[in-house]
Amino acid sequence: MASQREIRRRIGAVQNIKQITRAFQFVAASKLKRAQDSTLAARPYSERIDEVLADLAAVLTGEDHPLLSKRPEVKRLIILITTDRGLAGPLNTNTIRFAAREITDHKGDLAVVTVGRKGRDAMRRARVPVEAHFAGFGDRPSFADILPLARLVSDDYRAGTYDRVDIVYSHFVSTLSQRPTMDPLLPVQPAEDTEGIPGRQFIFEPNPATVLDQLLPRYVATRIYQAVLEAKASEESSRMVAMKNATDSAEELIDDYTLAYNKVRQANITREMIEIATGAQAR
Repeated sequence: MASQREIRRRIGAVQNIKQITRAFQFVAASKLKRAQDSTLAARPYSERIDEVLADLAAVLTGEDHPLLSKRPEVKRLIILITTDRGLAGPLNTNTIRFAAREITDHKGDLAVVTVGRKGRDAMRRARVPVEAHFAGFGDRPSFADILPLARLVSDDYRAGTYDRVDIVYSHFVSTLSQRPTMDPLLPVQPAEDTEGIPGRQFIFEPNPATVLDQLLPRYVATRIYQAVLEAKASEESSRMVAMKNATDSAEELIDDYTLAYNKVRQANITREMIEIATGAQAR
């Protein structure tokens, strides 16, 4: 059994860890509210632009714009969004495993663009081609931060470098639930409920190409931006829960060490009393 001094040292070390995890918990909780509000506020706009582009995709073809063109899937690109930092519970592990299953099941040529250091490191270890890497966009990602990534993806699809583009990220469901998700990005897919709608029901001024040149890049950037917001809210909520669990575990460990310390202390006192009593009887 450890000595009293050793147990006191362990208690002090666990108390220091508890202070750190509690601080991380409070910081994540403060960031979570802002990230959650940003995510929920952006969802209606993202959903509406999805509906508009899906309706257009139902009546237009790749001849109207390259980002609408459907090609045989020879090479595929996955945008993998993870975090730069750890201490976020199983969030990154679940997202990376989800992406790994998708990569394993895909039989064709495939490459990855990573957002966040954790995803990049995992793809490199798995020897998956990483075409580009973007560092995390900070605690307050802005729409302007996403534009270089959106431009890269759009230009590569126009050039025929990739025939399909998907986004893998962690969808924010609630504080206690984050779900790995994959959404198709390019080509723009028609909505399921638009079948049977008469074609060419839209009037484009001055022409479809000019309108789509403005609208489709905005659509790509909006979809990526929404995925980044979802991943950020998931990160903060997962980190808050993970740090709370770590703090609770530290408190339980401190209680266990305190009990062990009291037992050792009581045993030492009892032994000393026996020694004193034995010495008195020997006289």
